Amino acid sequence: MSDDGRMQVQREQAREEEGADSAPPAPGERSTPAHPFPRVASFRSRRSALSGLQRETWDRRWPELGRQARDSDGRIAGPLDTEAWFGRVAPLVLEIGCGTGVSTLAMAAEEPELDVIAVEVYKRGLAQLLNGIDREGLNNVRLIRGDGVDVLEHLLPPASLTGVRVFFPDPWPKARHHKRRLLQPATVALIADRLRPGGILHAATDHPGYAEQIGEVGDAEPRLRRLSFEAAGDTGAGLPISVHRPVTKYEDKAQRAGSAVAEFVWEKA
Repeated sequence: MSDDGRMQVQREQAREEEGADSAPPAPGERSTPAHPFPRVASFRSRRSALSGLQRETWDRRWPELGRQARDSDGRIAGPLDTEAWFGRVAPLVLEIGCGTGVSTLAMAAEEPELDVIAVEVYKRGLAQLLNGIDREGLNNVRLIRGDGVDVLEHLLPPASLTGVRVFFPDPWPKARHHKRRLLQPATVALIADRLRPGGILHAATDHPGYAEQIGEVGDAEPRLRRLSFEAAGDTGAGLPISVHRPVTKYEDKAQRAGSAVAEFVWEKA
């Protein structure tokens, strides 16, 4: 397997299951306007049918636990009242690109004192996560379908987050697509703005080129201070969130194939 990143296998399988593919706007469609932040690529669903259990759980729990970042006309939903949504005041963590929620479920179960907002564009991934939340009886996870940058930019105020997690974002391996990578200077600056002092940005990738870029961009943000991942993982490190995440079956397969995972932890000064 090439160095384009073994975790891309997981992303491609998720997209295939969702039946979505990147595509330019159809003739006459309005194109996305210029924007300072990378955006999630447009996608068209070929099939997105949920299983019977997923549909039942979705219909029952989504109105309570889920939100759309934008409505059907593309309008932003508006600022989140997280205290009302979770029914309590607690430190807030944002996970961008939660996939099917393997890490989300495990980490939320280990940190019941934290409230977690998991963001994903693919409905079937969110449906699997919603099933897990229902099965495990978790009360500290909420879901948003849409673009993580929209959530950061429009739905959350400055200094509102205790942590931001970005695990295995799409590496966009072709050079001409690097501008689409999520963790660019403008987005990292936005994350830093939304973190409270002492808040944590935790990122992971298995793509060597993207790892180099992530390290450079994070280190260049003046409000962030890089921590040793090994030291940050020490239970006595005193961080407000854990940086211990489960290894998914796709990641385990990639690691056995020789793909190294780079982990980054930054603290907001």
